[in-house]
Amino acid sequence: MPARIVLQQADITRALTRISHEILESNRGPDDLVLLGIPTRGVLLARRIGDLVTEFSGSVVSVGSLDVTMYRDDLSRNPTRAPALTDVPAAGIDGKTVVLVDDVLYSGRTIRAALDALNAIGRPRTVRLATLVDRGHRELPIRPDFVGKNLPSAQNERINVHLHEIDGDEFVSIDEPSSANEAGENE
Repeated sequence: MPARIVLQQADITRALTRISHEILESNRGPDDLVLLGIPTRGVLLARRIGDLVTEFSGSVVSVGSLDVTMYRDDLSRNPTRAPALTDVPAAGIDGKTVVLVDDVLYSGRTIRAALDALNAIGRPRTVRLATLVDRGHRELPIRPDFVGKNLPSAQNERINVHLHEIDGDEFVSIDEPSSANEAGENE
């Protein structure tokens, strides 16, 4: 079955704009706010949200990345994952409001790993979660605070987020794998 496009570039921009406003409102402004993207696409989304929050508030917001590879509970099944860069702003995360940013929320296991990775580098005052797409099927009690789009999907489907910086085009699609072993693990 061919991919079904569910969000176009304009939809993604609108969702990120709304998420940015919601983050500012929830935090009562940009003070002590740190956005940490989860590689790979979560980092790009965090940068975009950071730019929007900065534009709306007039204050520069700290943006970084948080690699969760070594904190995952599936390393024995997927040992070939290459660690990405963790880049925490110089002021750190202690006492700050940290918003974790990811592209697709699925089982919640990536976010559990992110919470463990975050705990290893500091103690934020509050941790929030922003995701472009929430596809359901949670295996852990994790819920996003800021969601671009809820996209209920079957477990054998895969949500693919395409961003200009990596893919040269920008959209979100739902793909049904042609066989069970192609089923992706969006988290």
